[in-house]
Amino acid sequence: MTGSLQTKNGKYYMVVNTTDDSGKRKPKWISTGLVVKGNKKRAEQMLRETLSEWEQRRSTPQANIPFSEWVRKWLEETKKRVDAVTFAQYKRTAESQVLPYFDENGLQLGEVTRPLLQAFLDEKQQNGRRNGKGGLSPASLRHIRNILNQSLKAAIRGGLINVNPCDGLILPKKVKYEASFYTADQLNTLLLVVRDDLLYPLLRVVTVYGLRRSELMGLQWDSIDFAQNTLTIKHTVVKYDGIYEKDKTKNASSRRILPLVPDISELLKQLRDREQANRKLFGKEYYESPYIFKWDDGRPIKPDYVSQRFAKLLAQHDLPRIRFHDQRHSCASLMIAQGFGLKDIQEILS
Repeated sequence: MTGSLQTKNGKYYMVVNTTDDSGKRKPKWISTGLVVKGNKKRAEQMLRETLSEWEQRRSTPQANIPFSEWVRKWLEETKKRVDAVTFAQYKRTAESQVLPYFDENGLQLGEVTRPLLQAFLDEKQQNGRRNGKGGLSPASLRHIRNILNQSLKAAIRGGLINVNPCDGLILPKKVKYEASFYTADQLNTLLLVVRDDLLYPLLRVVTVYGLRRSELMGLQWDSIDFAQNTLTIKHTVVKYDGIYEKDKTKNASSRRILPLVPDISELLKQLRDREQANRKLFGKEYYESPYIFKWDDGRPIKPDYVSQRFAKLLAQHDLPRIRFHDQRHSCASLMIAQGFGLKDIQEILS
């Protein structure tokens, strides 16, 4: 197996000498993702490693299928086994970041090597954003690697390749997000200034229970038992390339039954009465929905609206900027101020 380095548009390319089915020489151009200046030794090392891996694979099973086509096949199979939100994430990442690259270079499944994948991810780290303004975050790179890794594992299970070239890939360390939160006094101020806003009931519930946005938007009337004074977390609504409704929570421990405190019980009864009044007011135009938090005409409030409106409210009232999700942490600070123990807080915020 032979090859050489060539330059094009200011970057190094590997030209690997392959042969077609008739034995005719067929050079394959493969981008290293490396700019010419200052990267000659690295490009040479990458070429040596690629040629070595291809040479080793001559005696191992080879898949005569473009890698991009294999990823598409893997997506179709994966769609049958994962929930809609997970599949939407896989599909979006594959179509925006993985498939265009491998469609363009035409690499076969058996030609994908660790140095090529490392160069691909390194390039995404530097210039991966679709708007051309910089590279992808460590979290996004891990999403890409996950797709590569899972599709290649499927190829191993199918007997198409013997080793997974994803093994040993190096990614930048994840940046730990430092969540912000409100103190008890700040929470009280927030609730006071948004008293007349549509988000007020949602914020009251989040302040007491620290629910995730998906759990809050998934609350339905059958989640509330006024007789037993309980609130059950069992349904979620998630926004990701569409609205996804699921009769399950993030994980098993997230499905929980919480005590319905008097203030929230009274608030929910007021919402129920308002819903009944609006049903009569709108008549046939009323949209029937089992969800608790909705517009006057019955349409459920969308998750994105909650986050966007929350940010506007904070700006309007000159309050410290935090994410809507950070209200979970604010809830914890309020519970600590009220004397709750860490174990109680962990159970409520599971």
